[in-house]
Amino acid sequence: MKKFAFALMALLAFSFSLKAQQFVSTEPANRNVIIEEFTGRNCQYCPDGHRIVNELMAAHPGRLWGINIHAGGYAPTSYPNMITQDGNTIHGGFSISGYPCGVVNRSTAAAQNRGEWNGTATQQLNQLSECNVAGQVVLNPTSRMAIITVEVYYTGNSSADENYLTVAMLQDSILGSQVGGSTWNPGQIINGQYVHTHVLRDIITENAWGEAISPTTQGTLITKTYTYEIPESIGNPNGVEVDLDNIHFLAWVSERYQGTPTRPILTGNQLDVIVGSDQPIFPFLKTVAQSSVTTCSHNEIINVNVQNGGTETLTSLTLTAEVDGETFTANWEGSIAQYGIGKVEIPVVMSFGTTTATVRITEANGQSFDAQSQCSITCLEWADLEIEGEEEELRLEIMQDKFGNQTTWTVTDSEGNLLGSGGPYDMLLGGTATQIHVEYVMVPVNECVKFTIHDDNGNGICCAYGQGYYIAKDSQGNVLFGDQNDGDFGEEVSHLISVRAAGASVSVGVTEVNNVDYAHADFAAPLEYDGYPDQVGFSVRKVTSPDPFIVPGFLNEFRNILGSTDDLEPASIYMVKAFAVVNGQTYYGTETTFQTMPEGVDELAATLKLYPNPTSNVLNIEGEGMSDVEVFNAVGQRMMIVNVEGDKAQVHIESLSNGLYFVRIHANDGTVLNRTFSVVR
Repeated sequence: MKKFAFALMALLAFSFSLKAQQFVSTEPANRNVIIEEFTGRNCQYCPDGHRIVNELMAAHPGRLWGINIHAGGYAPTSYPNMITQDGNTIHGGFSISGYPCGVVNRSTAAAQNRGEWNGTATQQLNQLSECNVAGQVVLNPTSRMAIITVEVYYTGNSSADENYLTVAMLQDSILGSQVGGSTWNPGQIINGQYVHTHVLRDIITENAWGEAISPTTQGTLITKTYTYEIPESIGNPNGVEVDLDNIHFLAWVSERYQGTPTRPILTGNQLDVIVGSDQPIFPFLKTVAQSSVTTCSHNEIINVNVQNGGTETLTSLTLTAEVDGETFTANWEGSIAQYGIGKVEIPVVMSFGTTTATVRITEANGQSFDAQSQCSITCLEWADLEIEGEEEELRLEIMQDKFGNQTTWTVTDSEGNLLGSGGPYDMLLGGTATQIHVEYVMVPVNECVKFTIHDDNGNGICCAYGQGYYIAKDSQGNVLFGDQNDGDFGEEVSHLISVRAAGASVSVGVTEVNNVDYAHADFAAPLEYDGYPDQVGFSVRKVTSPDPFIVPGFLNEFRNILGSTDDLEPASIYMVKAFAVVNGQTYYGTETTFQTMPEGVDELAATLKLYPNPTSNVLNIEGEGMSDVEVFNAVGQRMMIVNVEGDKAQVHIESLSNGLYFVRIHANDGTVLNRTFSVVR
């Protein structure tokens, strides 16, 4: 399936600008590197080439990319057939004497062996490029149409009057056979199958050697746009499915040097991929991952980046996260323009261990929607350490095995700041030699501290190469974690320590109830405690019943306990109180009374919107029939009142400090609604 160029625009620096660049930098920069590796599934040593390119990509993120071109006598046509016509053309343009081999920025007419790639790549990365390349791909997953925009900006003069722009589609995670995979690249084998990565699937431009562009003088901006229908499968016979979740696009600019191949490559770049649709509402889960903040609690945060692939601005979203059979909900309000990205945090409560969280978008702009993704989340057990004073000295005993040069460790605080580190150590003589290292690290009070030990070879610090281990002790010699059998941890293992002041008091504040409707309510209560509680939440009961039910909670950055429930009954009176569990003891706050609404009478709740939330200067409120708005701080003091004319109000909060606030909205019919918002600057 080939492609169609929509437009070409060359702008000189001294001409009138019709359109400024959107994606490409105009600042001079060194070359980025494209390594085209000629490979095949029947090639014994090709997996070693794959490994080398992967390591180079990891060492130079955003600067170097590999393309695996399956061509030549070692590339079979059995499934998965990854041979392409464009790949055969490129393969035939270079002198090849063995496999694996490759060209680094096409800087040589003959393909180099894998031992030369690193040196050539380093030379290229240190050279100033004549131009920069960047762009964007808008991908419609329903129609499989991609709109590809590439910009080239010349920061210097090319030695050729005409250059060539190439756009390629690559695919990761193609499972299949690979001779030599278990010997030369075992880390790329999953369930007995080799995982083929950055495989060339198609060249988007008019031919394999690219499309001519000019002029090539300093100050020129060239913009090219293509439409490309992504095939369901590529390869004949035994074609491979083109999985939209595992494709990416590279673009590069090259000169033509004598023969057919366009070389050398001046620079290249990976294009950003945005999911887009002609539908008004089309949110997309771009990334889903556990927060990097370390907590000594069962409360974790899932960070979700939602991209707006629709034509209508997103103003509200409802997301859920299912963890171990429990469902947690997050409601978001704000503004995400087309192709923009917004961040939503979903607080969850989980038991110790690692599990899979399923995240869904269930509602967008008030309409039902269904999109989902998954991520792995972990809750580590922690050791409790009570100390006198502001800090404590940890004693770490690291017994290395023979290969101490593979061992490193770190101690970090809850925000990831480095408190201490060690290794790599010396490699020892003798097959099972060991050596003890005693290290000391100062850790602050009221922190959740994380210790991580890492082995580069992925086999711990024990067993066949000496019985190593690690142990952490406090200043009194008490063991916090580890023993002489803890050396077999594989690649990496982490432990947490909750460091808190001895005799610290715990105080749970009054629960504020917000966003009450027929079945739903949000709860918030301040917590005064310097350490990390074992658990927080809310105890809720009907006034007619002595039996409460528990609503899981979490601590936000302002140390407020937050939680919500959808399990209430309409037109009922409830009592709620927050709680925190510290060292096995439960501390409760004062009980608060609230009443759910009868069904079918709350017109204001159905139309009410608050945005942006969090905010830094202005909070916009929209809703039918509002009369006035009151703002309260976290301890219940009224900070301001705003009269409303019509269905919109603006609350100027420049005078408010960072933190959680409550809004009480009065309607003309006597209805009162409570909402929360945060001030963050």
